[in-house]
Amino acid sequence: MATPYPDHPQLRGNFAPLRMECDIENVVVHGEIPKDLDISYFRNGPDPQFAPRGKHHWFGGDGMVHGFHIQNGKVSYRNRWSRTQKWSLEREAGKSLFSAFNPMDCDPSVAGLQTDGTANTNIVWHGDKLLALEEGHAPFELDSRTLDSKGAWDFAGEYSDRMTAHPKIDPTTGEMLFFGYMVGEPLGNGMSYQVVDSGGKLTRSDHFNAPIASMVHDFITTDEHVIFPIFPLTGSLDRAMSGQPAFAWEPNKGAHIGVMRRTDSIDKIRWYDIDPCYVFHALNAYTKGNTIVAHMMQFEEAPLFPHVDGSRADPKKANARLCEWTIDLSENGGIKRRYLDDITGEFPRLDERFVGLENRFGYYAASTVADGGLGFDAIAHQDLKLDKRTLFQLPDGDKTGEPIFVPKSKTAEEGEGYLISVIYRANQNRSDLVIFDAENISDGPIATAELPHRVPHGFHGNWKYNS
Repeated sequence: MATPYPDHPQLRGNFAPLRMECDIENVVVHGEIPKDLDISYFRNGPDPQFAPRGKHHWFGGDGMVHGFHIQNGKVSYRNRWSRTQKWSLEREAGKSLFSAFNPMDCDPSVAGLQTDGTANTNIVWHGDKLLALEEGHAPFELDSRTLDSKGAWDFAGEYSDRMTAHPKIDPTTGEMLFFGYMVGEPLGNGMSYQVVDSGGKLTRSDHFNAPIASMVHDFITTDEHVIFPIFPLTGSLDRAMSGQPAFAWEPNKGAHIGVMRRTDSIDKIRWYDIDPCYVFHALNAYTKGNTIVAHMMQFEEAPLFPHVDGSRADPKKANARLCEWTIDLSENGGIKRRYLDDITGEFPRLDERFVGLENRFGYYAASTVADGGLGFDAIAHQDLKLDKRTLFQLPDGDKTGEPIFVPKSKTAEEGEGYLISVIYRANQNRSDLVIFDAENISDGPIATAELPHRVPHGFHGNWKYNS
């Protein structure tokens, strides 16, 4: 018999697990879906199938993918758990067996057992494979139409270690660039860097040590450079084994930004030291002459994790804002940072055809409430050229997830296309898939696909053409 879930802020409201899989062949649509929108959109996030062991953290739930197939003005929907080894073992046992961050909280029956993770953070289409990602393990492959689980993917036997949930796909070469952190020693400072060609073949794999052991959720690439941001959200095996936080905020250790030319060897990484801050997600970056310009959702201190002494993050500092970094590549150069806006935001996205190249437009989930945390009540359109931001304000109580840009065609100008997001309708306790004209988001959605149930708050999504 499954036990009740504990009363925890990340298990209440729309953080509560859905715990079901279903199919809807023809979703009710309000408005008109453009006929040229012929894609499948996938959104990943945690949905713990059983009450957690030990201290719960949102990041530890079982991965569940929500798939929306959009074609001929219609939408079909299905959701499936990623049936990882962890998920399967716990389904058989009828209870949670693993703890997200503290090995001391695991059930004795699985003590020391290494699985293929939770596959709960992002999902990408590359090399004709749909890969569910989380940063502690290798990718987990799903069928792109049925969402059936196929199992861990190791790049044809070439790489089976940790992979970031945020790879970058070069729009010119089709290469996928990614990294792993805490590779080798658990909660240590070992890192890796990989390149996979457009067909899915591993072409480069390197290892190096970061200045400190850190949770490195995202990184930045341009057409010429790779940037590894190392922030003082530190990992410590000693802390974890003594029952203290495995990850904690240690600002005295500073932030360290590693920059490497993509054609260089790993031993030529140049490290810049900056004041402590944290970034979960980058919007984009590009190289211009002897400078790298990057746009980051920067926190003054990391949210969702405690200080080393166990105290909570300052809510006034644990809100991200869009920040421009200018990295001077000259011999004595440094990094300058300036905030572009005062509004809280997260989950920044762009037209993926401009990854690593100079882009004009960005999109993100925003909060118009001071210290709003992760309660995003607006969608933002940022014009970086004009330094201008446009908002769509959601109805009272509603919350949005990550907005995804889809170009109107493969040759459309940047910004010409559609913005897609999943919105939680709080007053009705269910969710909608909404579609905007990306150039006119303040006008509201042009179409809404109405689900009869919730899509719990999750992390990231991506899309692929249906043909």
